[in-house]
Amino acid sequence: MLTVTVSDLRKRHADEAGKRLDAELALAGLTVVRHAVVADEIAFIQELVRSAATNNEADAIVLTGGTGINPRDQTHEALEGIYEKRIDGFGEAFRRLAFDALGPRAMFFGASAGIYNQCPIFSLPGNAQAVVLAARQLLVPVLVSAVEMATGRETHTAGPASLRPDRGSSGDVSSSLRPDTGSSRDVNVSVKPDAAPPSSK
Repeated sequence: MLTVTVSDLRKRHADEAGKRLDAELALAGLTVVRHAVVADEIAFIQELVRSAATNNEADAIVLTGGTGINPRDQTHEALEGIYEKRIDGFGEAFRRLAFDALGPRAMFFGASAGIYNQCPIFSLPGNAQAVVLAARQLLVPVLVSAVEMATGRETHTAGPASLRPDRGSSGDVSSSLRPDTGSSRDVNVSVKPDAAPPSSK
């Protein structure tokens, strides 16, 4: 899995939401192959997501940040421009949970999800508390199933067992999303050094 922080200002050492996201996924036994930081620009976000999905860098992509109503928040618009299929229920479920936990400010969270090139993409706010809420209650229970359905390896008629991140043989899920059988220290979480955004050419 690839995780991404969308921000003009955050560096990795100060990226609390990104760190919490990686930690929650690793705790659940899911492998983060890389974490990237990208500027809050539509072209840059789209280039990163398209490249990762097209090059099969990861089975799924989870972004945090840039989903609010600030003029600089452009993650929602960037992803809406490339989704081939939308997963409307994800944003609806997240905002319901966020409202219960964080109050009416949850209406400002533009969380969304969709598919590009058979790769599930999930977008979360840059709020660390909201990220932990989404990771524990939404992402971890369905990530494996989302990948299998997006690639055609599983159908909507599969039973509840398909939603558990600990099921299946190694052939069921490709390596970047397959639950790790070792301890949490064995999870491969590599962090990309902060770098200039990709060229918009």
